[in-house]
Amino acid sequence: MTKKAAIFDLDGTVLNTLPDLADSLNLALAAFDLPTRELSACRQMVGNGLVKMIERALPPDHKDPATQTKVMAFFKNEYARRQCDKTTPYEGIMELLQDLVAKDWSLGLLSNKDHENAVAVVNHYFPGIFSQILGVKPGVTPKPDPTGALAICASLGQSPKEVFYVGDSAVDMATAKGAGCRPIGVAWGFRPQEELLESGALAILTTPADFHKVVANW
Repeated sequence: MTKKAAIFDLDGTVLNTLPDLADSLNLALAAFDLPTRELSACRQMVGNGLVKMIERALPPDHKDPATQTKVMAFFKNEYARRQCDKTTPYEGIMELLQDLVAKDWSLGLLSNKDHENAVAVVNHYFPGIFSQILGVKPGVTPKPDPTGALAICASLGQSPKEVFYVGDSAVDMATAKGAGCRPIGVAWGFRPQEELLESGALAILTTPADFHKVVANW
């Protein structure tokens, strides 16, 4: 390929967003006298988009559409206010991304966050790094649907089979495979390495610096 390209997931891959997600979720639950969730439990709820996260967070007897709708609306308002309060880039990820840009890689980012939230948080922490940022919006359904990944590949001018897809969950690996990209897992994210390997990861990055060694094999 004439120009190298990669797509990165957001939550659990380039940013540790869990503390802000958990804080916003628990404020939303508490607002309606629903039980809150421990940080470790919240880790298992993210990855499939906002609708699924809210559904997983609600107790069995409060999963009705009306409750889901009002908790989701409260969460969106809280998260928009605090999405950069405790969120931090993973150690070494900024150095990797800056190095890839310096080496003329084309980079995209695909998230199951609402599109506006994804753009806002990425531009806050990684201004000028990604050529294309996509979250969930009309025409882009949540991962593992490959629509977003394919759209990013097209915008980067790359065949999917030449694009590395880096993520921290089975959802990401399924997205990569569905789009025909090269799935790479990260060990520092929200899901265990076993899940990534079982879901089709071709390699696991222990640190961001491992990316260079992995892609050198292709």
